Amino acid sequence: MKILISNDDGVYAPGLAALARALAEVGEILVVAPDRNRSGASNSLTLDRPLEAFEHENGFIGINGTPTDCVHLGSSGVFGFEPDVVVSGINAGPNLGDDVIYSGTVAAAMEGRHLRFPAIAISSGEFHPAHYDSAAQVAKNLVENIQHLNVAPRTVINVNVPDCPLDDFAGIHVTRLGHRTCAGKPIATEDPRGKTRYWIAGAGPAADAGPGTDFYALSEKCVSITPLHADMTQYSGMDNVGEWLENSI
Repeated sequence: MKILISNDDGVYAPGLAALARALAEVGEILVVAPDRNRSGASNSLTLDRPLEAFEHENGFIGINGTPTDCVHLGSSGVFGFEPDVVVSGINAGPNLGDDVIYSGTVAAAMEGRHLRFPAIAISSGEFHPAHYDSAAQVAKNLVENIQHLNVAPRTVINVNVPDCPLDDFAGIHVTRLGHRTCAGKPIATEDPRGKTRYWIAGAGPAADAGPGTDFYALSEKCVSITPLHADMTQYSGMDNVGEWLENSI
């Protein structure tokens, strides 16, 4: 199996190194990641300039672009590697509920949705993880058995792992996405030159975090595994929109 590895925390992130070490035991790997932290980049592609690639001593390739750029290049064959699957992570911090809309970790996996096997995004439950090895072992186990997974084409598997030793895991839950409340308002600050700038506020607290959600599983020290799909069509609303248009136009 050929495995393309990426992330949004950047090519120097310890979670990326831990994931690469684990997956190198499963198959042939290629690591292509942003040259700096690009958290929150979502599915953005860089179209206004060419991209540069730099190969580090450990063989990792750094790209001066987004996570999606990295997987777009890495899966294209330009580096002499045509992957079967993309694995993104290990993110420092969870990607739960509405986080997946903004997450560069999930976006990197989403860019690999057209490959042979379902793509995987894997995140730690803590923003300063102490147990990347646990999440790496989970990723290794999933990739080793990915050929037996029967899901719809273009599926992405979003995985959130408790930051604790493997023996402390309470189980594995297949979950749905929960939901957060709205984030706080942007915070205005003044820079040393007197110009007003704005900090984007952090994510809002969980509003839908009951049993069955990814939030709940992680809070119970369980691995949360949520299948995602690139098709965002709300099929249940199509008839209502049609009726609305008939009465509006």
